[in-house]
Amino acid sequence: MYLRLPPRIKVLEALGAIADGRIKIIDEHRAQVVSSEGDRVYDVYVDVSKGQVYSNDNGTKYRGYVGYPIIALLMIKGVIPFYRDVAEALKGIPWRELNEKYKKYAIVESIVKDIARKRGISPSYIDLVISRVIGKLKTLKLKLLPSMPS
Repeated sequence: MYLRLPPRIKVLEALGAIADGRIKIIDEHRAQVVSSEGDRVYDVYVDVSKGQVYSNDNGTKYRGYVGYPIIALLMIKGVIPFYRDVAEALKGIPWRELNEKYKKYAIVESIVKDIARKRGISPSYIDLVISRVIGKLKTLKLKLLPSMPS
């Protein structure tokens, strides 16, 4: 199955995960991503040459979109754009806590943009970053593998 484009907030979550140092590269195709609360570890696989990916995060596995762990690994690999300035402004954000408390990604995005604005990054620049990343994701056509390749 081909993965759908992610909700906008997932681009920001990926940037935050990188800034927080929560991605551990295993090899050329595999990584582990620790959740924002530190209680979960997601296994991630990306082979762009074959258009194949895997991740056991909820968004990818149950909702069928490109989850933030895959986006983060694609950024680290240089496949999609990475914006260090935005990532630094998103350090330490409790993503799961916010998502569960507000239940609407648009509300969480607004809160996160406000935090970033206070850290020197404008909401309009964040919108530009999100659209550039999603624009690049549109070109990839990523197929979800049924399990993590060994």
